[in-house]
Amino acid sequence: MGTSAETLVRFGRRSGQAKGCTEIKNSNEDQVLYPPLLPSKVDLRQVTIIPHNDWERIRDSIDGLTRKAACIRAERKAKKEMHLRSQEVVKHWARTYAGIKEQKLKAKKKRDEELEAERQILDWKKQYTNKEKEKKPLNMQSNINFTRQKEAMKERDAQIESQKSRIKSDKKWEEQLKLNIEKAVKEEQEKAQKQRRDRIALANDHLKQIKEHEEEEERRRKSEENDAEEIKRQNILYEIEMKKKLEKKNKEINERRKLFFEHMNDKNIIKAVEQQQQEEEDEKIRKFIKTKKRLTQMRKEKEAETHRLMEERRKRINNFLSEIIKQKLDNEDMILARNSEEVEAEWEKREREKIEKNKAELKAIEEYRVFAMKNKEEEERQRKIEDKEHLLAVMKADQIYWEHEKEKKRKSDKERLEVQDAHIQQMAKNKFNAKQAKEDHLEYCRLTEELMAGKEKQFQDYAREVIKFESESTNKHIYPLVKSVQRGPGGGHGPVLTDRGGLRPSYQTNDFTGVQLPSYNSQGSKYNNFQKSKKRLGFTCS
Repeated sequence: MGTSAETLVRFGRRSGQAKGCTEIKNSNEDQVLYPPLLPSKVDLRQVTIIPHNDWERIRDSIDGLTRKAACIRAERKAKKEMHLRSQEVVKHWARTYAGIKEQKLKAKKKRDEELEAERQILDWKKQYTNKEKEKKPLNMQSNINFTRQKEAMKERDAQIESQKSRIKSDKKWEEQLKLNIEKAVKEEQEKAQKQRRDRIALANDHLKQIKEHEEEEERRRKSEENDAEEIKRQNILYEIEMKKKLEKKNKEINERRKLFFEHMNDKNIIKAVEQQQQEEEDEKIRKFIKTKKRLTQMRKEKEAETHRLMEERRKRINNFLSEIIKQKLDNEDMILARNSEEVEAEWEKREREKIEKNKAELKAIEEYRVFAMKNKEEEERQRKIEDKEHLLAVMKADQIYWEHEKEKKRKSDKERLEVQDAHIQQMAKNKFNAKQAKEDHLEYCRLTEELMAGKEKQFQDYAREVIKFESESTNKHIYPLVKSVQRGPGGGHGPVLTDRGGLRPSYQTNDFTGVQLPSYNSQGSKYNNFQKSKKRLGFTCS
């Protein structure tokens, strides 16, 4: 009952009837689908069943901080991934600080690789020289071993012959033989100790040379590091100086632009003021002409009115005189005629004065207008001259500035070309030196090979003569001599190394026996047919 209840209740909720499973029934072990969440002796009718919404609310209140922390971690991870993607995108851009730095690092890496290649060439030369030095004692040791084996064989043959000729069992002969053997063993031990001392001295010499080479390499590396730091510092100073020059140049250009704009602004203001003054003058002239026209019209109207009045007065006078003439005598007619002439003369005098006054006013107005126009033309001409002089001064200053800039650019281009020529000459010199060193090395290798070939030929001729003499003079085994004569120290089965003085190394098996591997020479390829080769075991290509 307890087990059934445990399988039916999950997280405080009823999940219905459990389905039967044949695998569980047939199993030997009593497996449970879910681990028991309640004690086995709990009455399920007394268990409080929490609704799903309350259960989710409780879980949210408990796991809220965990989910919030997970969200924060996810946001940080997304920001970090976006930052990495951005870095990956702009990594290959050439106009960024990182791109410029990357290009400089690549250039430095390329220079370091070239220097490393040169150092490897020098190391290879040193190694080759050391190998040549080591090879000389090996050749001498080979000759010494050959001579020693030859002497040992002669001594052994002599002993065998003496033993055959004199088979004596006296005690004196045995003691003498024992003394001779001890003496020979002692001599061999002394020779071995001497060889060991020589080898130790040679090894110490080699260690000393290695240490000197390491110290020299360390000094060279430190010197290169110092040079690199100095170059880096010089580059930084050069960049700072160029940045300062660029800032100064931009500042000068901005100042000149500002002055030019200020000048143009002042010029526009002056032009606007002059235009306003011109408009005011034109307005005054228009008002003056309008006033003059009005005065002329008023004068004409007044003259017409005066003329009309005078005509009316004349008519009245004439009518009056005609009546007086009719009424008075001839003397009275004469008096009236004289009075009328005086009146007409006075009127004509006043009219002449008015006309002369109007002419004088018109002449004064005309003179003032001509004077004003002349002053205006003179001011306009003077302003144009000043503007032209100012423009010429600005153009001259601009021309001087651009000539100065061209001179600076020419100097910088000249310096850059000089540096470039120096770099090209240095590269050509380094290339020539490397080529010359390589040719010298090849010539040295060729001469060394010729010398080794001559020594090898001389040794082979001498060995053939000795083997021939020994084989003809005595009936002895000459196999040790033949084996010693074989090319390369040790007479191995390996390939002949021409670059190491014709050495022929031996190769051992990688097992406990340590036997020398045989030398097999194949006459051709065994698997030439692809259709047959692909059918071999392990090939699954179709």
